[in-house]
Amino acid sequence: MSSKTPYKVLCVCLGNICRSPTAEVVLRHFCDKQQLNTIIDSAGTSNYHPGKAPDARSQKHALQRGYDLSSLRARQLKLHDFIEFDLILAMDHENLSDIETLLAQAHSEYGISQIRAKIALMSEYDQTYPKQALPDPYYGGADGFERVLDQCESSSLAWVGIFKQQFKQQIDVK
Repeated sequence: MSSKTPYKVLCVCLGNICRSPTAEVVLRHFCDKQQLNTIIDSAGTSNYHPGKAPDARSQKHALQRGYDLSSLRARQLKLHDFIEFDLILAMDHENLSDIETLLAQAHSEYGISQIRAKIALMSEYDQTYPKQALPDPYYGGADGFERVLDQCESSSLAWVGIFKQQFKQQIDVK
């Protein structure tokens, strides 16, 4: 993680239309607020919604909190993402398992030395939702989308704290 090279984070859920785009925008908001040199993106483990905008309900609830998801488009996680990103954040345990399976394929394809990405749960360091899955709101009501936002905000703040420590340690080493 160089202070000149942005730290790249990829938020991943199943379809990339509810949870991970929300996590992308919320995490970017908090990183930008702290002026951290990061690039945040999102993807899905499935290819259910390629090129589609986030779910209208996700957009509506996010916009009510000041987060605009409208410019995002769904894409599938690719093996090359393990080379491009420093951190891949899974929204739940099933996606974490799917990401780990793809990581093994990326090791075979590119070799272990080429892989930069570390993998963790979005809620890995979250004190409010410790290592909890971010529930998929797709088949539920409004409260599910609000829960996604609550947990994304809480988990993003936790990650920002981790990033700030890592950036500080890097600067201290130089």
